[in-house]
Amino acid sequence: MQHLALIFLGSGLGGCLRWWLSSFIAARVGEAFPWGTLAVNVFGSLAIGLFAQMTGPEGRWPIAAAGRVFFMVGICGGFTTFSSFSLQTLQLIQSQAWLSAGLNVLGSTSLCLVAVGLGWHLGTLGSAR
Repeated sequence: MQHLALIFLGSGLGGCLRWWLSSFIAARVGEAFPWGTLAVNVFGSLAIGLFAQMTGPEGRWPIAAAGRVFFMVGICGGFTTFSSFSLQTLQLIQSQAWLSAGLNVLGSTSLCLVAVGLGWHLGTLGSAR
């Protein structure tokens, strides 16, 4: 039951952070391309990779499962936006913005994979492995 409460709290925080960052970016660069969603997904992927590596059982700062659930499932789950990504890509396709739709899929997928790997790697820096 504790994990459910932590996920609930973390998801709310992550969702608020997602809305704020995505809105902040959209207000500055416009909404013709979903830059805010792309940024949120890349940053969230970096954050979860870094946190997972550094706080795991063999990480530099291992923490209890409850803390990992709060951050990785709650905050990162509420923060990242693949459901929004999917809807926005569909809308680009429906408006026949084929290049933007393709770039959104390729950019989100590749940049998020690179970011999660980078986060994981950053978590290993300075460790005794």
